Amino acid sequence: MFNFRNSGGFASATLTAMNTMIMFNLMGVVNQLPAVLFRLFRRAKLWWFREVQITIPEQGREWHMYNRVFSAAECYLGAMFSDRALRMKAGTDPTGRSIVLTVDDAEEITDEFLPVMDVCCYKEKKEKRAGPAKGNKAIKVTWRYHCQQIEKGSARLWNNEKKYYTLTFDARHRPEVVNEYLEHVMETSNAIEMRNRQRKLYTNSMGGGDRLWTQVEFKHPASFATLAMDPKKKQAIMDDLETFSKGQDYYAKIGKAWKRGYLLYGPPGTGKSTMIACMANFLDYDVYDIELTAIRHNTELRRLIVNTTGKSIIVIEDIDCSLQLSGARGEARKEKKVKESKEKKAKESKEKGESKVTLSGLLNFIDGLWSACGGERLIVFTTNHVEKLDPALIRRGRMDMHVELGHCEFEAFKVLAKNYLEVEAHPLFEKVRELLAAVKISPADVAEQLMPKNIRAHDNATRCLEDLVHALQTLNSKQLKDELKNNTVS
Repeated sequence: MFNFRNSGGFASATLTAMNTMIMFNLMGVVNQLPAVLFRLFRRAKLWWFREVQITIPEQGREWHMYNRVFSAAECYLGAMFSDRALRMKAGTDPTGRSIVLTVDDAEEITDEFLPVMDVCCYKEKKEKRAGPAKGNKAIKVTWRYHCQQIEKGSARLWNNEKKYYTLTFDARHRPEVVNEYLEHVMETSNAIEMRNRQRKLYTNSMGGGDRLWTQVEFKHPASFATLAMDPKKKQAIMDDLETFSKGQDYYAKIGKAWKRGYLLYGPPGTGKSTMIACMANFLDYDVYDIELTAIRHNTELRRLIVNTTGKSIIVIEDIDCSLQLSGARGEARKEKKVKESKEKKAKESKEKGESKVTLSGLLNFIDGLWSACGGERLIVFTTNHVEKLDPALIRRGRMDMHVELGHCEFEAFKVLAKNYLEVEAHPLFEKVRELLAAVKISPADVAEQLMPKNIRAHDNATRCLEDLVHALQTLNSKQLKDELKNNTVS
């Protein structure tokens, strides 16, 4: 037994602590009482009035997928009921120019719709519907938005909010709501998004969480008309892109995923990034720019790819510099020093928590089972050193079209002269032709020489062409000296 003799102070402190703990627990119960009572009320209402409630969470059931119905509901309610809802949240679109309204927490919105089919013959009338069936009464549904704070001890450390919509309706109208109303919400949302569509440039988020991609409006002025490239080669690429964009049925017939790989290679400044912008503008596709070094493992790479949309270009630039994916695997095994160096780098990478994306994981994304998740996508790799890439990565069937972007030739120069100087013929053109045949210079360097120093001057074309000729002559002399020096040494 506990002896309370000479311990009155301790017993008093113990009782005080117990009372305080009981009070805190009671306060916690009281604070949670409104939420508990509300849930009980909602359940009793659903049971008493025979109501059905559909929960639409922000995150899909599968770990790697967003819930498209949630985003459709958010778009639909924000566009259709912004003038009726009492409480809304205001934000901006990715461009920061337009205001976007969404429903605020715990806000209820009632919607009505006329069913266009009989419950017993929905499948037959779905294709023939032209308007509401005669005699049908409007069905009421109730939307409610919920946003709950997740406790710190939760497994969802990457997101402290749980967002979802609830859709409530009379149980008698379950077939109409499930089969028709939700389809109407999806179709209306898609129409709104297409009407307000702006092409996007996405990049993978660094912080993880539900938002795998961050986006900005894609506004690049490049086009094939202004691309400094051989016209025949340019036309071949445009024809290939157009054939791909119209090839859904053909790809399905031959049993291939609707995707196509492009390998763009060449020295720096030859227009690889510009080519990607031209492709996006030509097809009206979004661009997903993947930073491989920010991806921790293959599973995260798959999740990123699955959450890309159709009509998009998935880009990995400078793939030879992104990860340790280059070099022929056979040669790497033969050279012991190279192998030891790779093992050392891999160990350092593991200690630092750097990316663990492997070549096999990347190949599976390009040409494996996961490549069939989604359609109408171009996969584009760029590199300055194609010889460093593993042959398995760039073989035909993975990278279907290899496009070499080399040094500036005379046909490409004429495009640049027309773009920068608005001239299609000039006495100095023949001199430029001779020099371009002798020297190696990138289109970017030629464009820099053609940039007018004074845009108001009337003789810009002559001055810029003279500067270009002088630069080409200087470069030609330097290259001849270097070549003579190398021959002498060898």
